Amino acid sequence: MRIQIGRRGTDTREGADEPSGRDGTTAGRGRSRTPVPGPRAPHAPDTRRGWSRPRRTAGAIGRFGPGDRSAALLASPWWRGAAAVVAGALSALAFPEPSWWWFAYVSLVPWTLLVRTAPTGRRAALDGWLGGLGFMVAVHHWLIPSLHVFIVVLAALLGLLWAPWGWLVRAVLGGSPSARRAAAALVVLPSGWLMVELVRSWQGLGGPWGVMGASQWSVPHALRLASLGGVWLVSLLLVAVNTAFAVLISVARARVVAAVGLALCAVAAATAWTWAPRPAPAGRVRIAVVQPGVFAGPDSVERRFARGAELTRALRGQDLDLVVWGESSVGADLAARPDLAARLASLSRAAGAGILVNVDARTTDAAGRGGIFKRSVLVGPDGPTGDTYDKMRLVPFGEYIPARTALGWVTSMGKAAGEDRLRGTGQVVMTPPGEDAGGPRTGTVFGPLICFETAFPDMSRELVRNGARVLVAQSSTSSFQGSWAPEQHASLAALRAAETGRPMVHATLTGESAAFGPEGERVGTLIGTERRGAEVYTAPLARGTTPYVRFGDWPVRGALAVLAVFGAVVGVRSLTRPSPAPRVPSNRTVPADAADPGPGG
Repeated sequence: MRIQIGRRGTDTREGADEPSGRDGTTAGRGRSRTPVPGPRAPHAPDTRRGWSRPRRTAGAIGRFGPGDRSAALLASPWWRGAAAVVAGALSALAFPEPSWWWFAYVSLVPWTLLVRTAPTGRRAALDGWLGGLGFMVAVHHWLIPSLHVFIVVLAALLGLLWAPWGWLVRAVLGGSPSARRAAAALVVLPSGWLMVELVRSWQGLGGPWGVMGASQWSVPHALRLASLGGVWLVSLLLVAVNTAFAVLISVARARVVAAVGLALCAVAAATAWTWAPRPAPAGRVRIAVVQPGVFAGPDSVERRFARGAELTRALRGQDLDLVVWGESSVGADLAARPDLAARLASLSRAAGAGILVNVDARTTDAAGRGGIFKRSVLVGPDGPTGDTYDKMRLVPFGEYIPARTALGWVTSMGKAAGEDRLRGTGQVVMTPPGEDAGGPRTGTVFGPLICFETAFPDMSRELVRNGARVLVAQSSTSSFQGSWAPEQHASLAALRAAETGRPMVHATLTGESAAFGPEGERVGTLIGTERRGAEVYTAPLARGTTPYVRFGDWPVRGALAVLAVFGAVVGVRSLTRPSPAPRVPSNRTVPADAADPGPGG
């Protein structure tokens, strides 16, 4: 017997499978049946697409209550997609310039709640992708003047990394999860998120700018966690807290599990604050930062150099260990311009310290390669000391075009690099002039980083392992004045300092320049984008090794292990799940309407 659903209702009684006549009676088998009116479902399932499609009637939405209206809107793929983009973009508010660091603990909740309600795994992956697109555009929106609409293309490509995370959210929290499944979500979802951050941290995909844990650069408890497991451990904690809040809101049977998870996160942070080893004081270092400000026009390079020289002369008698100029502070190869090298040597003698400048010019490296390098050059009283460092990790599209033969057209749309810069071959540490001769200070061996490289935890860690007592970054964000970029960039120095237990100085041409102590604490006065001047930072030195420097990216390895176990459990269950029983045909195998054709049959 088949059950027929007609336009006017559903009759589940015997014989209701015969066709109806115009008068509303049921014809067939000589009996008359009156249709029993049934409820009109507001949604009709569309199994081809995997979500519910609203019935196309003018009054459909009007029959819903306030909560049902939201559900009806989210049933539309377009409204749901827009909600995913907005939900993913919310986390950008936790980063500078808004710096709502507290918002990072709940910013992923709307996105998680949306993805868990996806009707299919495919739709959950799509929601993850769209949320990732929204996040990438929001965090990097200051690139729009340089890349224009191409920023959306890049964000869409990188957003694909969140598609597996979206599927994972639905896999562990979809439907009505048990308390055990909710508990697993508190570990599995942060691990999945960390894999997304790890993959996109590859320099070729743009690097780890906007990593979730970086939003906590000003929070002492989070910085202590960073000394244990780097920014990765902070990201794990944040996503775990967000997941716990999502479970607390949406899964009634698992609220105790969520509360316990939140308590464990609080205990972990408190334990790290109490028991994590702290850097041991070991003297001080005095470093001056020279920030000449914005210069435009055909002679901007020369005028910027002259302003930097003027500010450096004013540092006479400051008892300095090092003077740092920003990225691209010198526009010519010093080997080809001995007049510039002599001027810098004179400035070093006047300041009583070595000067670290940054050359952005066509030159050659030790291997004989010729091209444009971003090069840190240490200059002493007698001229360049021979210590140089060539930038290794270049900014995609800003300093080189990936696959230029295919994507070279991007240069016609914005300020993308017209010619690729060349990469350095290895990191170095430098010793300021006078240290080898037994100068009065013995702790100023430093490791240079250039601009974008401060986003990479492994680079600062490697410098400290090679003996650096201070981390020095040279940067320029002059193309992004008035945006969130300068403050976001400066904030990364706090994380690198806390991770390594070494002070870090961030020197820029146009702001923001800043310094941070070995626990990530602010040192001295920040030089904002509106200022031109020089600032001397007295930063405490430290000895000892942080757990992060010693053990490296162990949270990443732990996350990989969690996902491997989760995959194994899912795989074993799929193999051991009993096959569905075959459908047993009924005694009556011929449908009633086929056996009895009705009138005229």
